[in-house]
Amino acid sequence: MCMVIFAPLFAIFAFATCGGYSGGLRLRVDCINKSDSDLSIDIAFAYPFRLYQVNFDAPTCEGKRREKLSLIGDFSSSAEFFVTIAVFAFLYSLAATVVYIFFQNKYRENNRGPLIDFIVTVVFSFMWLVGSSAWAKGLSDVKVATDPDEVLLLMSACKQQSNKCMPVRSPVMSSLNTSVVFGFLNFILWAGNIWFVFKETGWHSSGTRYPQETMEKQSSSYNQGGYNQDSYGPSGGYNQQGGSFGQVGELGQQQSFSPSGPTSFANQI
Repeated sequence: MCMVIFAPLFAIFAFATCGGYSGGLRLRVDCINKSDSDLSIDIAFAYPFRLYQVNFDAPTCEGKRREKLSLIGDFSSSAEFFVTIAVFAFLYSLAATVVYIFFQNKYRENNRGPLIDFIVTVVFSFMWLVGSSAWAKGLSDVKVATDPDEVLLLMSACKQQSNKCMPVRSPVMSSLNTSVVFGFLNFILWAGNIWFVFKETGWHSSGTRYPQETMEKQSSSYNQGGYNQDSYGPSGGYNQQGGSFGQVGELGQQQSFSPSGPTSFANQI
């Protein structure tokens, strides 16, 4: 039930916080000649973080000439891979929810449904781990590439000590950090569901059948080769073969009792 409720929600949060991101930064270049200065250089970027395609103009502090620069890096592979996993996980979890609720009999027919569900759950658990780890590394690289201090180093005017270059606004990465957190939460959710899906498969039932059969065999062997109450006499005493108990009667005859009955030896004192 937790899988049905939380899997679609966690997947939505994962791809929404990553795929819907757009941010930017603002820089300031103050030249010696104030007329050449640019106090507001806005640089905007967004998903899928092909930063080499993000262009911006910067002053050179050499008259009115400006230079065209671009950010460095392409981090689209890890970001798109992460979002793709989130979208497919969302679609599968919705389809699985419909099957669990409305097609429970078809799901358990021939044990195919649980087996397919188990395999898909293992695959998605592994993909969430790989995708979240790759995107966490990609996000750290995005933060470095969009760091205002690193971007200022790309400008030729900022390489001259006479000019003053400083960041005005840094990009906000809180939603991207949230996407990484939800990525690993999805991995924990899907990995934890592996055991519950495995219990629905025939592999789990066949594994528990053998201990029950061995217990039945052991109990039957105790019944066949164990103690028998018929070995006790009707009076509760023990029957001993080959032994006899003697008793002296009133007529002076010594009698002996054996398991087959009393026997007289007719010996007078």
